[in-house]
Amino acid sequence: MTKWTPDIIFVDAAMSSTYFLRRQVVIEEEPPVSQMKVRWPALFTEREISKEFTRLVSKDLSKSFFEGLDGHLPKLIQLFRSKRSEDIPEMTSILESLHKDATNQRMRTTALLGLPWYMRETTSKFMKICEPSDHEEDVIKDVVIGILVVVENVMEPIPSFYNDVVLVIEEEVVMRHLRDIPNAFLNLMSLVHALNLDYPKELKFTCEVIQHLFIGLGSDSDSIAL
Repeated sequence: MTKWTPDIIFVDAAMSSTYFLRRQVVIEEEPPVSQMKVRWPALFTEREISKEFTRLVSKDLSKSFFEGLDGHLPKLIQLFRSKRSEDIPEMTSILESLHKDATNQRMRTTALLGLPWYMRETTSKFMKICEPSDHEEDVIKDVVIGILVVVENVMEPIPSFYNDVVLVIEEEVVMRHLRDIPNAFLNLMSLVHALNLDYPKELKFTCEVIQHLFIGLGSDSDSIAL
């Protein structure tokens, strides 16, 4: 439960009162994300980016995202298993990781990591994995929009422990300590909409499935088929 403090109340009120100004700046000026971070640093926190998404589309993103994702988990895993016969090693590796741990959270991660392969897209420029000793600047070079996962074992298809989970936009770390991959996707979708960004080209169809099928935005979800 959130502990309401004067600071939180003040930030919430300030972000709410500057919402229309922020939208005007984002739409008309299209400033670099680095400038947005300087001007509205609170926007790059989990609490405020969630509120910004609600201001924008009148939806609770976390509730919509996870209810939508969980509702499609059985079908997605079934579809992924059918792709194993097509010799997609990455998909096979992701699915096999469920043998030792098939918790709901791990299944969520499997669905989100497997979806691009099912959609015949690549995550090489979107999902970056490195060890704590690696230089982040080198790893995220040329990343327009993506997720950086910092783990001890980069060979593990689905990490059992995360040192850090980071969002990257325009080669800059914009959010840290996002706990796990599903939460990173959640916050990334919030930022993309709040900052009026395009989906990464290499993951266009994957992001559209997440938007329409999981979140229920911009299309009748019944018309989106996997």
